[in-house]
Amino acid sequence: MPLNGLYGDTIMDHYRNPRNRDPVAAPDIEAHELNPFCGDQVTLQIKLDDAGRIVSTSSQSEGCSIIQAAASMLAQEMRGKNLEQVLELAQSFRNMMRGVDVDDQCHQNLGGLEALQVVRQYPVRIKCALLPLTALEEGIKAFHAGNCTR
Repeated sequence: MPLNGLYGDTIMDHYRNPRNRDPVAAPDIEAHELNPFCGDQVTLQIKLDDAGRIVSTSSQSEGCSIIQAAASMLAQEMRGKNLEQVLELAQSFRNMMRGVDVDDQCHQNLGGLEALQVVRQYPVRIKCALLPLTALEEGIKAFHAGNCTR
């Protein structure tokens, strides 16, 4: 079965044509995560405006189609949101990947990331989809702790 049939057009489009690959100049938040078991890795960069909204994102990933698509999709969904909204998005996504029932509001918050719910059918791939979120959460944690460039 071709990958399109397994994962769907949206995921394969982000895999084949990843968005937000260019590095962010002077990012306020930057985080790198690696899955040593499979070699997947991702680096996220975020630039905030004076009001704390995300104005620029970058996701650079290596590995399977799921890590690359998830990183691209996450970077796209973060733009225009503040860090609190992004953490809510991350929690909604984690809940979806765990199979926890999420309400309509949570589904709306997921935007394009909702396409990744198909990954739940392949349990070994769930970690691939969650790796960009781990990088995001660790980056925000470091930012709040003062370990950032801003």
